[in-house]
Amino acid sequence: MASYSGRGVHGQVVHSLGARIVRGEIAEGETLAIGALGAELDVSLTVMREALKVLAGKGLTDARQKRGTFVRERAQWNLLDADVIRWRMEAGDGTQLLRDLADVRAIIEPAAAHRAALHRTDADLAALEAALEAMGQAKVDSAAAAEADTAFHRALLASTGNELLRRMDMLLEPSLRERDRVVHSHGGADDPVPGHRAVLDAIRDQDPTRAELTMLSLLAKALTDLDQLARAQIATH
Repeated sequence: MASYSGRGVHGQVVHSLGARIVRGEIAEGETLAIGALGAELDVSLTVMREALKVLAGKGLTDARQKRGTFVRERAQWNLLDADVIRWRMEAGDGTQLLRDLADVRAIIEPAAAHRAALHRTDADLAALEAALEAMGQAKVDSAAAAEADTAFHRALLASTGNELLRRMDMLLEPSLRERDRVVHSHGGADDPVPGHRAVLDAIRDQDPTRAELTMLSLLAKALTDLDQLARAQIATH
């Protein structure tokens, strides 16, 4: 899920083409005129081919003999890829993306909190505490606040003691980072520390029911923050 945006000329081409595809400016099924696109972007065919390899890895493009390189159907895109998520946000698809994320988190994280209360170790508690402390120190720094929030939820999954659940961070983190970036950069959200502290306290007390319920409460608050942000954005347009 590596992000290529901004990595020199190669990264700029990946970003330009990927964003166009996600916005629908280059339609699903459309065959790409690689030479013409290269001339438009003022880059060599070698750069174009390397950029298209990256986009193919994200599920956006494919190549076939006699057909050439074309845009794949949206159902084939890697919607969990960090760049695809970013391009969706830039294209104005952020509301649906973040609501989908809220649904996924509501399925995974309360159960993870329940299990963490039963299986956490002292090392797990230390990691959760460190993330919470960083969250408290980062209130005026939106980037640091987003990183601390992500670290807390990563540590939560690790605290389950389940290797497969631990790797759910690959599913949640790209969208969660974008969600945090949007919420924290606009300000107005309530202090996130108390809600996360309640989850940690329940896990420390080895109370799985309370851990699950406090996580549900935390997720409900996160959804409220998104709704408030959406209303604020509508009011300013």
